[in-house]
Amino acid sequence: MKRLFLVCVIALLIPAAVFAAGQREPEEVRQEIVIAMGAQPEALDPIAMASAPASTVGEHIAQPLIYLDQEGALQPQLATSWEASEDGKSWTLQLREGVQFHDGTPFNADAVKKNLDRFLDPESAAPYRFLISEITEVEAVDEFTVRLHMDEPFAPIISHLSHSFIAMISPASFADLPKGETVDHPVGTGPFKMVRWDRGEQIVVERNDDYYGDLPQLEKVTFKFVTEDSARVVMLETGEADAIMRVPPMDAQRLEGRDDIDVVYASSVRVIYIGYNAVMEPFDDPKIRRALNYAVDKQAIIDSILGGVGFPSTAPIVPAVFGHTEAGPYEYNPERARELLAEAGFPDGFSTTFHHPTGRYLMDSTIAEAVQSMLADVGVDVQLQTMEWGAYLDFVRKPPEEAQHSLYMLGWGTVTLDADYGLYALLHSSQWPPAGWATSLWADDRVDELLDQARITPEREIREELYEEAIEIIWDEAPWLFLHDEGQINGVRSNVKGLIHHPLENISAWDAWVE
Repeated sequence: MKRLFLVCVIALLIPAAVFAAGQREPEEVRQEIVIAMGAQPEALDPIAMASAPASTVGEHIAQPLIYLDQEGALQPQLATSWEASEDGKSWTLQLREGVQFHDGTPFNADAVKKNLDRFLDPESAAPYRFLISEITEVEAVDEFTVRLHMDEPFAPIISHLSHSFIAMISPASFADLPKGETVDHPVGTGPFKMVRWDRGEQIVVERNDDYYGDLPQLEKVTFKFVTEDSARVVMLETGEADAIMRVPPMDAQRLEGRDDIDVVYASSVRVIYIGYNAVMEPFDDPKIRRALNYAVDKQAIIDSILGGVGFPSTAPIVPAVFGHTEAGPYEYNPERARELLAEAGFPDGFSTTFHHPTGRYLMDSTIAEAVQSMLADVGVDVQLQTMEWGAYLDFVRKPPEEAQHSLYMLGWGTVTLDADYGLYALLHSSQWPPAGWATSLWADDRVDELLDQARITPEREIREELYEEAIEIIWDEAPWLFLHDEGQINGVRSNVKGLIHHPLENISAWDAWVE
């Protein structure tokens, strides 16, 4: 069994240029593929997107200004260049000329301004508004120049603009939307156009023949949503799917022996964790939160369930991310867990509920069952509750007064490769729902101060020091049960070439073809 190693320099097995599709002689072969995923997007309107399934589909349709390639480098996409002012309080971006949205309207500075203003509007309730919330004004300087103004330097702004949720869609598509409604079928500038969305089943996109870059060789891509891991594997084996995401490790070993299937092991920037509701007893006590960390054998989960694909988490972000510092892992020590439970007033343990998704993360349901068993060994009786992905996101993102979750499983990929995205979004008190993604409802004044300072500090060395202190506090206070840094195992029919298995956990098909 191959073992995946996460390294600080991200590399993929399949390199590809940002735009180039590669010129090949046309062949009489079906130039369309089916990609099977474990969960469907919760939305495809950038202001409502909230997960990697949305990103995987959405990036084919709508593009951000900047692209983070599979080696972790920022590349021009709809913006061709960017430059900071001397005081760091503004950034000027030059835009690509000759680009049209799928509805024929021009892409220009006015379109960028309308998209960013919409994202910044507090009434839009965009869950990822924090990515660009420091922008105070978006100025359309001329037809193809945009200037972003801020009150203070905002260190991660360019990395944040590469996020697939800061994608540009046609202003005409949202100009007349009633308040509170979002776009169902995004109209972007990407290499594919959205054709239809059969809810709960599939999304179909077709090639954009007016694309400004090299045309994809694929004429159509269908994303099918199949929760059951075994069902996706069968689809791959029978040819019903050309590629599938999240192959179970035990199936991967078997599939590796087939000539007609390639198993792809790829790195990831995602941590998997179990969050506590830190305003609910007994999880408001850090001794309880630490106890459960000691009670779970993360290495056993990786070895026996994930087939060695991944590593026990040593921080709230993976080593590949700028700002990472190693603070852990928590060792497996059930005796220490029992001691802490007793010190916290629960010598006989307690009962609680653990909500989790299925089909969203690699072996998520099986991992939840393993955690349930390990916690039972130290006297914590856990009732498992499985939820469909879209409903699950709504459930865990309730404000404190409405929150019903106790324990819950989530993963977070720091897709900008900057610690701000991985720490501020999840662990700063300003990001408690509904404002953001700090669903553990945990707060620490010193951590807030450190994360705020790191946002406005341009010097990388100083930012690293700030994040180091913040991570050490977070690790000790344990707002999560830290599990593992996740890897990817995907399966592809061997006649499908050129798919990009991105560390951001997207399968990108614009460079793909079928032999």
